Amino acid sequence: MRISPEFRRLPALRLLPAAAALLLAVVPVTASEFSKPWLNKSRALVIDAYEYNPLDWNKLAANKRITAFINKGSDGLPPAYRCMGDETERRLCKALWKRYSVARELFHTRKTIVKSLGLEWGAYHVARPGNPIDQANHFLDFAEPGPNDLMALDLEGLDTDKWMSLEDSEIFVRHIKFRTGRYPILYANNVTAQYIADNRDRYRLLSRLPLWYARYRPDIKRAFPKGHWKRYALWQFSASANCNKRRCPYRIAGAKNDIDVNVAPMDAETLRKYWPFGSLLDQRQQHLSEVPVPVSRKLGLAGAAKLTIAKVSTAKAVSQSYGYALGHLVGTAEYLAFLKDASRAYREAGELWTAAEIDKSTTSSVARKKNGERRLPRIQPKSR
Repeated sequence: MRISPEFRRLPALRLLPAAAALLLAVVPVTASEFSKPWLNKSRALVIDAYEYNPLDWNKLAANKRITAFINKGSDGLPPAYRCMGDETERRLCKALWKRYSVARELFHTRKTIVKSLGLEWGAYHVARPGNPIDQANHFLDFAEPGPNDLMALDLEGLDTDKWMSLEDSEIFVRHIKFRTGRYPILYANNVTAQYIADNRDRYRLLSRLPLWYARYRPDIKRAFPKGHWKRYALWQFSASANCNKRRCPYRIAGAKNDIDVNVAPMDAETLRKYWPFGSLLDQRQQHLSEVPVPVSRKLGLAGAAKLTIAKVSTAKAVSQSYGYALGHLVGTAEYLAFLKDASRAYREAGELWTAAEIDKSTTSSVARKKNGERRLPRIQPKSR
């Protein structure tokens, strides 16, 4: 994603290049998807462009791997409705409106061409400082997305003087969902995506949007942010940052070297199936690596218990063995109290004894006592 050189020179708005990133949680993925997946000819490609990217549509359409096209839509808030101020300010205002009108007309012309070629269509909004609800409305008014058109929020960075804050981005996403009934995908570079992943409890919407990941390296196995993201939905792997006359990860016939090229972790048919995404990803469970080893209520009240911290796998084995010993020392009621305490502890660690199993244990224990047996049966914890 890029912003025009002419617009950069305007003193009122110094815009930086736009980037993108997205992700999917349903399609099986292999390690190769994180290392030069574009070399796999079965993987679908997606082009994204802005208004100053020249394109030869006949040559572009000849590449059957290209499955979709994403065009820059809106950028922050629209220009002021009325041009006011001194002569310089009014001239600047009129120039902005002229550029805005041309960009919007070109956007909808490209939309018509892309759909006539049988490609999927999408649009992105460059997130700027300013009212996020007004920006969401601006994007929807500008792009006029249909039910099968992808929507993307382009978060270029974490500097809130230049880009929309993450808190405002959550509001933007929520308003898009309110108006359209579906979510946009998230375009972000590695630094921004990693920060969101590390703070996923704080950014509960952004961290679960499919990720359009911008990273211009051949291998991202170690760098890819985890969190709720198991994989990317799209990986922007080629742009002006790493494509020139001498070398380029992937050259697109019909476009110059500065065109943005993205790869999907799936073939064209599968990408069409999931396009335009629009749903939140599942939350990944966060299990504790260490837990306190449960003790019986009787020993705890007697002050004879000692707090022991163990790895989850170790704690489970220790408590099960301890349960055997406890069955010899105390009655059924005390043992069941122990089980409930253990269940409470393991619930935090992703393990759970069900009430049915405890009831089953009670019945079995009574039967064993009638037969003169002292030891209670072992109850296996169930994974979630």
